[in-house]
Amino acid sequence: MEKPIIQIKNLGKEFKTTAGLVQALNDINLEIHRGEIFGIIGLSGAGKSTLVRCINYLEVPTEGDVIFEGKSLRDMRGEELRSTRRSMGMIFQQFNLLAQRNVLKNVCFPLELAGVSREEGRARAMELLKTVGLSDKAESYPAQLSGGQKQRVAIARALATNPKVILCDEATSALDPNTTKSILGLLKEINQNMGVTVIVITHEMSVIESICDRVAIIDQSRIAEVGKVSEIFSEPKSKIGRQLILGDAADQVRFGDSRQIRIIFDGRESTEPVISNLVLACKVPVNIMFAQTRDVGGTAMGQMIIQLPAEEPDADRVCHYLDTLKIPYEEVTEHDI
Repeated sequence: MEKPIIQIKNLGKEFKTTAGLVQALNDINLEIHRGEIFGIIGLSGAGKSTLVRCINYLEVPTEGDVIFEGKSLRDMRGEELRSTRRSMGMIFQQFNLLAQRNVLKNVCFPLELAGVSREEGRARAMELLKTVGLSDKAESYPAQLSGGQKQRVAIARALATNPKVILCDEATSALDPNTTKSILGLLKEINQNMGVTVIVITHEMSVIESICDRVAIIDQSRIAEVGKVSEIFSEPKSKIGRQLILGDAADQVRFGDSRQIRIIFDGRESTEPVISNLVLACKVPVNIMFAQTRDVGGTAMGQMIIQLPAEEPDADRVCHYLDTLKIPYEEVTEHDI
């Protein structure tokens, strides 16, 4: 099996403040595979932005190591470290474009720093502007662009040095939903067509479910859980995972006298009307106490809590129906949520 393109080992980061030391990251261990779109999600202040800056050593970790293509960044200095950073393009929430430079010159900027000739740099920049759909904006200035166009320029600039990884730090947080969708679509195209590994830092679950293959959930400076998006979404194991994916609605579930079960949607076709079919087949009503499901690539992911009929024979009939169709479920109590 191919080695991960990035390995994060026992990574920690402390900051000195007037109030004393603050632990921003604590014992972070992750492996990111070549060619995947990997998401890192957490609430504000969880440490995710510090983590992404440690990956390319814009922030030097207090302890632990980052291994890129088998080489330790901890052991790198000078030109070797700068060269490695050029292999990891970065996209920011606020675009970070140079206002005094036009679009073409913004994309050329990292190439100038890398010592690429002006002619070669311009040709590369125009090629990338075509890739992001902004060939006609080469002479425009950032102030003349929309938020989505600015982020497309930032993506082109991040790709200028032919990076193997793109780090996206809340890259869509400043954009409206439609623009966010187009930018995520562009990142997915770049990943598929150019083979660039993409690491997405976000606080929005919708971003993770749109494009990521795997996700790590960070909470209070530590990794709470990590896995395939489909698995995490269908059955989050950590408390913060349930909060991020299920939201506050899960706390509002109330239980009566009859049994409740949690139905787990872990890959059935999203068009299949499971509950409607259940009611029609069993000829008994069920009470939907809570539901949180999503369409991830045409399959249903998530869970639903239903209250079974009070009569045991009716309740048993519902469970038998689910067993027959091999639909995963489990009996729950108030303490399980």
